[in-house]
Amino acid sequence: MKDIKDKLWTREFIMLTVCNLLLFLNLQMILSPLSGYVKEHFHASALTVSLFTTMFALSAIVSRLFSAKALEKGKRNAILFLGLVLALLATLGYLWSSSLALLLAMRIVFGVGFGMGSTTLPTMASGIVPVRRLGEGMGYFGLSTSIALSLGPVIGSTILDKQGFPALVYTTLIVIALIFPLVYPLAKKVKQPGPAAVPKEFSAVPQNKGFPKALLLPSLLNLLMSVTYGGLLSFMNLFGKEVHLANASLFFLFNAVAVILIRPISGKIYDKKGHKALLIPAAACLIVGLWLLSFSTSTWFLALAALCYGLGFGTLQPTLQSWMLQLVPPQRQGMANSMYFNSLDLGVAVGALILGQIAAFSTYGTMYRYSSLFLGVFIAVYVLYLLTRPKEGEQASPKLSPDNTSING
Repeated sequence: MKDIKDKLWTREFIMLTVCNLLLFLNLQMILSPLSGYVKEHFHASALTVSLFTTMFALSAIVSRLFSAKALEKGKRNAILFLGLVLALLATLGYLWSSSLALLLAMRIVFGVGFGMGSTTLPTMASGIVPVRRLGEGMGYFGLSTSIALSLGPVIGSTILDKQGFPALVYTTLIVIALIFPLVYPLAKKVKQPGPAAVPKEFSAVPQNKGFPKALLLPSLLNLLMSVTYGGLLSFMNLFGKEVHLANASLFFLFNAVAVILIRPISGKIYDKKGHKALLIPAAACLIVGLWLLSFSTSTWFLALAALCYGLGFGTLQPTLQSWMLQLVPPQRQGMANSMYFNSLDLGVAVGALILGQIAAFSTYGTMYRYSSLFLGVFIAVYVLYLLTRPKEGEQASPKLSPDNTSING
């Protein structure tokens, strides 16, 4: 029987996972359909369309940098609720955005609020997950993000096509409003790590400046992966129109199926064998998925591409996040989560800009094939790391026991 300290499925963990699902669902219901709406309603160019993804991502990145510092100073609840209020108001503001400039301004405000919330919720979750089950726990928690990433575009596109943009906004308002009554009792109950408690195995890590250099590698890998997802989020609907696939957004639904299937498995493998058993096979799955997608002309081929991509995506996300969390002491997990999501959003922003330009001079199918080159760089960088890293120990920091002391001696 497992020790009570190893219990994962607590009420607090479940509720935080639900809150995270709702926050990312609000984002994704708007993000993917917005590109088509902006292009058709405002007759915007491909570059202008990509700006809506890029400016949102950049505002979230800047917001997270400040949020991580505030979390270290014990201002978690203030950051959480300020972020949620800003996201709610920005979502409401879409209704009065009669011009591209106003709509873009609302996206920036939403990015600031989303950056605060998306840093705080996983930090709260990682603080209550048993350390021996960190990979498994964050895999399940991250499943809420992946489900939202996969189902949100489908739901949002359906509402936009059948009911119009105002109906889509009202629906996303309800989604984000539901977070407040769920998260309020958790904000009072879930304990914050004290700023003074630094385990001895992390004593060499700078505690007050920047971020640990060990986070650079997984952040870079996360960015390279996210470039490809930026191409999916920003241009999937336009790709569908190019190849005459009316239901191209179903890619995200099939992607969700694969993510749900692989997440529990990949998390347990990570806890037993670490990231070296997962990252290269997962990146290979993404490459196969992108190439299959680029040649898709039917729903079944689209489904096959999405399943391959989802297996890789559902493995890489929790693996990289868990790896980053293990590289910092508990009170700096806000920084690790900030870097994880910032590299994710920066990759999406870079992907929207670069891949959008490629599509402007070729086709969306060609664009997806070119995007796989970023995964080739991913594999090359990671192999170089494996060949040059210290022989002893896979991680830069030792694995921890439930009381945050070393179990490696």
